[in-house]
Amino acid sequence: MPHDITRLHHVGHVVSDMAQALALYRRLGFHVSPPSVPALAPREGASPDPFGAANTHADLSRSFIELVTPVKAGSTAGLPPDTRIVPLQAPPEKLPMLLSRIEATSAQLGGWCDRFEGLHILMFSSPDVDGAADRLIAAGVDHDGVNTIGRPVETPNGIRTELVRYLEIEGAPEGRVGVVADLDLEFQHTRHLDHPNGAQDLVEAVLCVAEGQLPLVRERFERYLGRPISAEAPITLMTKADLPDLLPGEDPSALPALVACTVTVPDIARVRALLEENGLPVRETGRGEPYVPASAALGAALIFRET
Repeated sequence: MPHDITRLHHVGHVVSDMAQALALYRRLGFHVSPPSVPALAPREGASPDPFGAANTHADLSRSFIELVTPVKAGSTAGLPPDTRIVPLQAPPEKLPMLLSRIEATSAQLGGWCDRFEGLHILMFSSPDVDGAADRLIAAGVDHDGVNTIGRPVETPNGIRTELVRYLEIEGAPEGRVGVVADLDLEFQHTRHLDHPNGAQDLVEAVLCVAEGQLPLVRERFERYLGRPISAEAPITLMTKADLPDLLPGEDPSALPALVACTVTVPDIARVRALLEENGLPVRETGRGEPYVPASAALGAALIFRET
C-alpha cells in the first residue's frame, strides 16, 4: 500500500536578519531569490508598509529550504534593499481574518527566534494530503484540516497563482509540523535549481530530544508518517547524548530542536572546495558526510550527502 507521506516538502529556517541569512546561504552555494514581504497601507492613499513575515526559498528538485523572519510593522530592518513588497489584496470582509493570521504567524516566528535561531518548521510532502488528513485523525493526531492558499509565481507569461494545500499538526513542541501536497509539476520550470553547490533535494531533518523522551517522540512521529521510522525515513531522531555520534561538537541550547537538515549533491569534492573558498568551516558527520556546523550557519547545521 503506498504511503501518503513520502518525503520532506520543506524545512523552515527562522532568522532574525534576512540580509545576513541570504548572504550565508549564498556562501553555502545556494541560489536564493530576494525575499518578499506582505504590506498594507496604514490609511487610504498611503504607501503600503511591510509587516508580518518576510520569506524566500532555496528551491530543490522536489523540496525547498525556506528562510523566514518576523517583520515589525512599518520596519524594513534586517531586510535587503531588493526585498519585494507585496501589497495585500483581499475582499474587505476577509481582510481582518487575514491580518489576524499574519500577525499571529509573525508573533509565533518571533517567539521561536527568541528561543533560538534555527530550524522551527518541518513539513512533509504527500501525494494525497486529504488521505493523510483522514489517517492522522484516525490515528489520534489533531490538526487544523486541509487549507488552501494561493502563492503568486512569476512565469514567462506573467504572474500566476500556484495553489498550495496543507495541514498543520497541533501541539508539536519542536515547532510547526505538517503535511503539504506534493509540489505542482506545472510550476517546476519557474524554480531556480542551478545551485553552485549542485544541491538536488532535501532528504533528512534531524530532531534532537531530551533524555528519556525518545520513545514517546518516536511513537508520535511514526503516527505522523503512518509507518515505523527506518534509516530511509525523512526524519532522524536522537537524544542530546547521542548527537555527537552524528554531529560532533553540536550542542543545542534548547530541546526539542531541529538541529540539522541534509541535502543531496552530485559532487562532494566540489562542495568542500566551494565551502572552503567561501570561508566556512567544514566538519564530518559520524557517517562521513561533510557539514557546516550550526555555529557558522545561524543555528542550523547543514549536511551534504553525495548521491
